[in-house]
Amino acid sequence: MNETDFFVDGVDVRTLPKVSLHDHLDGSLRPSTIIELAEAEGNELPVLDAEGLGKWFAEQSNSGSLVEYLKTFDLTCAVMQTREGLTRVARESVIDLANDGVIYGELRWAPEQHLTKGLTLDQVVEYVQEGIEQGIVDAAAQGQTIRIGQLVTAMRHADRSLEIAQLAVRHRDKGVVGFDIAGAELGFPASKHKAAFDYLASEYFPVTIHAGEADGLPSIESAIYDGRALRLGHGVRLAEDISIDGSDANATFVSLGVLAQWVKDRGITLELSPSSNLQTGAIAAWGEDIMDHPFDLLYQLGMTVTVNTDNRLQSGTTLSRELWLVADAFAYGLSDLEAFQQNAAASAFLPLEDREALADAITDGFIEAVQNAR
Repeated sequence: MNETDFFVDGVDVRTLPKVSLHDHLDGSLRPSTIIELAEAEGNELPVLDAEGLGKWFAEQSNSGSLVEYLKTFDLTCAVMQTREGLTRVARESVIDLANDGVIYGELRWAPEQHLTKGLTLDQVVEYVQEGIEQGIVDAAAQGQTIRIGQLVTAMRHADRSLEIAQLAVRHRDKGVVGFDIAGAELGFPASKHKAAFDYLASEYFPVTIHAGEADGLPSIESAIYDGRALRLGHGVRLAEDISIDGSDANATFVSLGVLAQWVKDRGITLELSPSSNLQTGAIAAWGEDIMDHPFDLLYQLGMTVTVNTDNRLQSGTTLSRELWLVADAFAYGLSDLEAFQQNAAASAFLPLEDREALADAITDGFIEAVQNAR
């Protein structure tokens, strides 16, 4: 199968309606945009052509370390310090999602990283929202319907999480749908941000937390207990709490630890990002290939799994490509891909009625895509 085709059961995955839950705005830039904004602002770049810069990001990101992977964001954040930069990046990110068939997406980013040129926290959120709304209008002009929410993120190694949580709540009716903490995970559990999470809980504001990527089960425990997380950003290392007890010709026998059983029984969503999980070494305990990813194990055990890009630029990927990769690795069909989209729709930080409408749109879109492919 040619990777550029992205066909599953005779249907081009790009034509399917999709939901994107874990997508970093500062990891979604077009290389050409980075070059243009950097030149306008006098920022130095390691490569000065779009194709070469895209390859540079991919090479730098394939480090096997989350800490090294995160260093590439110094370059993208540097061109997102002005109104022009923020609105343009947000607008283009939305258009690119719509072109890939995404009908609902949540873009996460950390406002505290975009203040070096004098903008305030409230201004940067407003400017990103401005760009998002421009992108939605531009997508509509192309005949594409998309809805986008912001996930305002605090950096877990910093001390501004309560302030950022308050920022998120201030903008809850102006585009912000949830809160996240991100950055270096090891050594910075959710418990260090207790005041922020207590405040968010008092405001009934939804939370997703990066956990189970660069740290293991204690990080996931803290995200659930201290952070009241409804979703786990990645969460792939939850598989460390699953024991393979044996197998026969018909089945593999496993045992779930208390934490894994809790996540399964409560339907806590796993925001899995296959390519990124390889790049950062999050699945190093299981192997170095997509087929080694515990995605299928988690799916077969009934976990609420979703497929995500994490960072489209760093991984050189799209949501369609990520779906195709897991389908190719684990012999999934369209029914499996639809299940992942329905999981994502049910887990979106939207009102119940909107999630139900999103689920209906996915069902109808899969039916239409199959019919059009005949």
